[in-house]
Amino acid sequence: MAELDADLGHIIPSSVLAPFWAKLVVGFVSLVCFARSYDGDFVFDDSEAIINNKDLRAETPLGDLWHHDFWGSRLSSNTSHKSYRPLTVLTFRINYYLSGGFYPMSFHVVNILLHGGISVLMVDVFSVLFGGLQYSSRGRRLNLAPRSSLLAALLFAAHPVHTECVAGVVGRADLLGALFFLLSFLGYCKAFRETGNKEGTHSTFWVLLSILLGAVAMLCKEQGITVLGLNAVFDILVIGKLNVLEMVQKVLHKDKSLENLGVLRNGGLLFRMTLLASGGAGVLYMRWKIMGTGPPAFTEVDNPASFADSMLVRAINYNYYYSLNAWLLLCPWWLCFDWSMGCIPLIKSAGDWRVIALAALWFCLIGLICQALCSEDSHKRRILTLGLGFLIIPFLPASNLFFRVGFVVAERVLYLPSAGYCMLLTFGFGALSKHTKKKKLIATVVLGILFINMLRCMIRSGEWRNEEQLFRSALSVCPLNAKVHYNVGKNLADKGNQTAAIRYYREAVRLNPKYVHAMNNLGNILKERNELQEAEELLSLAVQIQPDFAAAWMNLGIVQNSLKRFEAAEQSYRTAIKHRRKYPDCYYNLGRLYADLNRHVDALNAWRNATVLKPEHSLAWNNMIILLDNTGNLAQAEAVGREALELIPNDHSLMFSLANVLGKSQKYKESEALFLKAIKAHPNSASYHGNLAVLYHRWGHLDLAKKHYEISLQLDPTASGTKENYSLLRRKLEQKQKKDV
Repeated sequence: MAELDADLGHIIPSSVLAPFWAKLVVGFVSLVCFARSYDGDFVFDDSEAIINNKDLRAETPLGDLWHHDFWGSRLSSNTSHKSYRPLTVLTFRINYYLSGGFYPMSFHVVNILLHGGISVLMVDVFSVLFGGLQYSSRGRRLNLAPRSSLLAALLFAAHPVHTECVAGVVGRADLLGALFFLLSFLGYCKAFRETGNKEGTHSTFWVLLSILLGAVAMLCKEQGITVLGLNAVFDILVIGKLNVLEMVQKVLHKDKSLENLGVLRNGGLLFRMTLLASGGAGVLYMRWKIMGTGPPAFTEVDNPASFADSMLVRAINYNYYYSLNAWLLLCPWWLCFDWSMGCIPLIKSAGDWRVIALAALWFCLIGLICQALCSEDSHKRRILTLGLGFLIIPFLPASNLFFRVGFVVAERVLYLPSAGYCMLLTFGFGALSKHTKKKKLIATVVLGILFINMLRCMIRSGEWRNEEQLFRSALSVCPLNAKVHYNVGKNLADKGNQTAAIRYYREAVRLNPKYVHAMNNLGNILKERNELQEAEELLSLAVQIQPDFAAAWMNLGIVQNSLKRFEAAEQSYRTAIKHRRKYPDCYYNLGRLYADLNRHVDALNAWRNATVLKPEHSLAWNNMIILLDNTGNLAQAEAVGREALELIPNDHSLMFSLANVLGKSQKYKESEALFLKAIKAHPNSASYHGNLAVLYHRWGHLDLAKKHYEISLQLDPTASGTKENYSLLRRKLEQKQKKDV
């Protein structure tokens, strides 16, 4: 190990080799790389996992976190993604409580600090992986590979593929999972601290604590449990000193000395393997029981290769996905927030040129495995094996080998495997330095890679600051991804640019003709632009493709209502409610339909349902007040208005509606107070001033009536009713002046 460290001497100066300075440098680099994201918005999946997740709010009992998935849905639900990460959600809830609401800065700062802490911890992890376990007489672990561990930790801290985990708040699951993964590994190493590394001896406490930390890692992110596999590999290779090649040769030659291999006679090792295996099995069993209804159900657009009929096609595409993940580690320049929906077309035959990527991947892997098994240098064997273990074992849950996953490629799942890549890369730089005289060139290349990666991290962190930059950055990377075009269109629509949004939505539907969410959003915009026929066609197609798409059924009902097809509209609304029973907006629109048909009792019942499901549904309350007012039920209208204002005391539209009712009931003083309060909240509303003027007109306060009529006409000169009332008031004032004269 000293030899590898010596080979890196021209890259890492001795002045930063002290543990404190090494960790300080790594921590500083990690913070510099991702500091730009500290004041970013909530983007992409953050909306569902944080803003729309009721588990973050104080009114949700803490116990519910243990029965809900990462997105706040019940694990027993058939629509749940089964992503069980209660400890991550708990940290979001603490963030929400301490910051006093959904302020993204505090969430981002925690993520950046977590990455910094993990990067610093990596110095210790790499020192064990490169230098092995040796302790001083005082029980302190010796760092026998200070240069190697520092360089690998720097490469890890500044890897651009980590941007999604650090700059995206939902990436905290990966960060927390990685933190406890590393703590579990280091805890397992401590099991051998007090034993002097004597054969068969260990501290059972630390082994059990390591298993517990692995379970905690899994409660943050599912792949955290794989640390138990890494611990087993480390134990067998480093503590047990197993030589796989020697063992295979003895098996093949039926050598009787096989029985005398130390690893087979090591009772302590077998005991530890039993603890790891039983602990892992127990944790996985509990996880499976909690899931309730088995694995999640994903669709073909999430992971098209897993739905291929041919096993050969599935195998080829899975391996192609592995090669893409390897390429992202090697050259993290083309990064995308989402790689699904046609971003990576299926390989359907062996004649596809992309098969070359598979061949290149396995050529490199087989070469590394051969070196890891066959090298005469025991240090080289150990480093390559542990590097490959760190690269492959944490990636296994995302490999599609054991179960179908809901993505094609996901940069976030490379957070832990990248540590294995950094370890192998560091070893490669050391080997190059050893076999070449151009050591300054190697040092320049290494420093150049670090600098470029840091620059790329800063650029990519900037792209994750808001959704517009994030979504547009993906257009050049995944132009065939329908979801990219959909998200760009949605972002434009939210900003009011409907014309541009339509273009992107149409492209999303063209790329994926079954993309029902794009059809629904496009239909909504066309509905608002009064292009009702095309809107109806799109929404009808959406519900035909996905019959339980409640939002599309509701929007179809709105369009049919606008087309005066009332029976069809009512049926669409009813179908939406059948598929989503707690749907206040649909009840609101159903009430509007009944009001148009003069079915007043049905309308009131529908709006009442909307307010029961969503007490702050201002539009439903307002419509109830207005309908009761218009039908002469002033007492009932007043009661509903007061009930609404108790629930939503600062809603100026409710104040306005109730003020109108009170004015008609000749409760002028109370009506005036509500009108003035509404005007204070919304001073530029012509109707507010106009109706207050009518109140003063009735009340006999003619000067005040004249004042507010004039303000109303200044705000809206075209208001015919206000003009007429103002003319009547002026004639009345003129007559009064003549009488006075």
